[in-house]
Amino acid sequence: VQLVESGGGLVQAGGSLRLSCTASGYTFDDYAIGWFRQTPGGEREEVSRISTSDMRTRYAKSVAGRFTISSDNAKGTVYLQMNSLKPEDTAVYYCAAMGLTASFSDPNGVFWWGQGTQVTVSS
Repeated sequence: VQLVESGGGLVQAGGSLRLSCTASGYTFDDYAIGWFRQTPGGEREEVSRISTSDMRTRYAKSVAGRFTISSDNAKGTVYLQMNSLKPEDTAVYYCAAMGLTASFSDPNGVFWWGQGTQVTVSS
């Protein structure tokens, strides 16, 4: 199983980035995909999730209205469109595959992790 993230980088506050997570090695729509982020010394928090079987989505309050998650099941890829970025969005972003009923923001529900991609938002 592989989850490969891309799309991170440096952006000014108010700007946008789109992260991609391409999954392989398992049946894509048997698992949800979530995006977590982690700052140095901080806990890993889930910011968004999509159920690839029915496209239901969830967002953390800190990103709701600014981030949009979507999935292209034919490509085995999930996207996180991040708009109106703030310096506090700076973190390493990880995608993860988890059970369809896993509790939101519970890392214990994750089966596989990507390697992470750095997002830095300058003020």
